[in-house]
Amino acid sequence: MKRRHFNALALALALPGSWTAAQAQTAGSAGGPAAPPAILIVGDSLSAEYGLRRGTGWVALLEQRLASEKRRARVVNASVSGETTSGGRSRLPALLRQHQPAVVVLELGGNDALRGLPLNMTRDNLADMARQARAAGAQVLILGMDMPPNYGTAYAREFRELFVTVAREQKTALVPFFLKDVADLADPTSLFQNDRIHPNEAAQATMLANVWPELRKLLPR
Repeated sequence: MKRRHFNALALALALPGSWTAAQAQTAGSAGGPAAPPAILIVGDSLSAEYGLRRGTGWVALLEQRLASEKRRARVVNASVSGETTSGGRSRLPALLRQHQPAVVVLELGGNDALRGLPLNMTRDNLADMARQARAAGAQVLILGMDMPPNYGTAYAREFRELFVTVAREQKTALVPFFLKDVADLADPTSLFQNDRIHPNEAAQATMLANVWPELRKLLPR
C-alpha cells in the first residue's frame, strides 16, 4: 500500500510526557499462586496514551482483550512520551530484572528519526534491546514504523527496512507498520488528534488490531 503523508507522523512522539507504566502484579504470599506472565511494552507516546483519556489507548485495549479471552497474562506498560531507542536501551535492563517478562514489545524509533539521529544507531539500539530481552528468556515483537514522504524516499525506505533487518537478524516477530490503516489513509487527519501528530481514541482499536495477530502467537499457553 502506498504510504501517504500522515502529517509527519510527526509520529508522536517528541513531546515529553508522563510514564504510564502499569505496575506488575506481585505473587501472592509464600506458597500462593505465581504471578501471571508479563507482557512488557517499551514504547513512546504512541503507547503511552498521550492526549487520550486514561484507559483508552491500545495498550489498555490489549489488557481488555486478554481479559475477555481469559488469557493468563499481565501487561506492564513502560512507555514514555518522547522516548528514543537510546532511552529504551538504557532503561531495559532494569525493566527486565523487575518484571521478568515472557514477551517484550518494542515500539520505538520514531523519535530517533524526528530528531535526525543516525539510522545505524537506531538499528543498533533496537538490535541490542532484542538481544537483551531474548537473553532474559523473553519472546520479542518489534513494531515497525514509516516516515512520511517529505523526509525523502530513500530515507523513508531505509527507515522502514531497518525494522525488518533487526527482526530478521535477531529472530523476532515483526509488525511491519504499526500505524497501518491509521496514518496511511487518504485523509489521515480523521484518526489523529488536533495536533495532527498523535492518533486519536478512534484509532486505538486499529492499532491493537495491527499488533494482535503477531502478539497472540507469542503468548504463553
